[in-house]
Amino acid sequence: MTQDFNFNNELSGKIALVTGGTKGAGKAIAERLLQAGAKVIITARNAPEQENSNMHFIAADLSKAEGSAKVVSEVLSTYGRLDILVNNLGGSSTPAGGFAALSDEDWENTLQANLLAPVRLDRGFLPQMIARKAGVIIHIASIQGILPLYDSTLPYAASKAALINYSKSLSNEVTPKGVRVLTVSPGWINTTASKAWLGEIARNANSTVAEAQQSVMNALGGIPFGRPAEPGEVAELVGFLVSSRAQYLTGTNFVIDGGTVPTI
Repeated sequence: MTQDFNFNNELSGKIALVTGGTKGAGKAIAERLLQAGAKVIITARNAPEQENSNMHFIAADLSKAEGSAKVVSEVLSTYGRLDILVNNLGGSSTPAGGFAALSDEDWENTLQANLLAPVRLDRGFLPQMIARKAGVIIHIASIQGILPLYDSTLPYAASKAALINYSKSLSNEVTPKGVRVLTVSPGWINTTASKAWLGEIARNANSTVAEAQQSVMNALGGIPFGRPAEPGEVAELVGFLVSSRAQYLTGTNFVIDGGTVPTI
């Protein structure tokens, strides 16, 4: 759900990178930062289905060290600096079945994409942020970092928990040097991929998509708001956090889950 606000070019002159910025929440975040006046760079393994000439696309596999090095080199050689880094890339493709179904490769691939990719990009871009005493880093984690689902996403949940811990530790180190570091932990997001997944569940169960959605919410323990988040709602939170309006915020994990996590 996207709303039209006047952002007054509050990010004008800023250079922003959004990883995984071609689909889902990453795409919404990139569009939100662009709307606020930033020069936006997006990365993914494959080019976006609909090219946006206002964004600089870099094809890279960030689950590999050479992919991260390519992005750091191209951004700094082209623009000379980076002001905003949104580590949005992440996901899970591991099989169901709990711990016994998972191989070393399942664990390694998940940790590379969800934890080590942000670590490498942070390490690549932080020196110039610290030298200028300015910059914002956002880590997109997940409520699974604090509410894990063991059946099919055990490595993903573990890597997001590690990302939350790392993000807090990093903020303690670099905030005194002028760089803010924050974490955003969404719950279920209503992306195109999520909609396709619901359709598959509905077909297999001979049910409606609405019934499939309710079954997923039940599996999560319920969503008090009654629906998953829209990508634009996550993007709006990120847009605020990277702005000067949030200049005193650092080291915090912001949960946006419609009330899914039942504890404080």
